[in-house]
Amino acid sequence: MKKTLFVLCLLSTTAAFGQYYSGAGHLDSQPVIYEPPSHPAHATYAPMSQERSVLTSTSYSSAQGERRASDFPQVDGISLGMYAREMRKQHSQAKKARVVWVNQ
Repeated sequence: MKKTLFVLCLLSTTAAFGQYYSGAGHLDSQPVIYEPPSHPAHATYAPMSQERSVLTSTSYSSAQGERRASDFPQVDGISLGMYAREMRKQHSQAKKARVVWVNQ
C-alpha cells in the first residue's frame, strides 16, 4: 500500500513539474485585452421596411385562442385501491421459487 501511494505521488509530481517547466514556451505576464468586433451599421436607427412574406403561397390564415380540455379524449384512470388489488392478485399468482437459500 505504501509503495503504491509513493509511486502515485511520484507520478503526480512529475506530471506537475512537466506542465510547469514545459519547453514549448512561457506565459507572458502582460494582460490580453479582448476587444469585441464593432458593427456600427447594425446599431443605427432606420425606418421600418415593408413586410415581406417568407411563405411560398400567398394565402395566409391565422387563429387565436386555446382549445378546451373537453375537446380531447380523456382516458378514465383507475383508482389507487383498484390498482393495488390488481397488483396483489398478480403477485400471488406469480411463479414462486422452489429452493430458498439461507447463507450462514
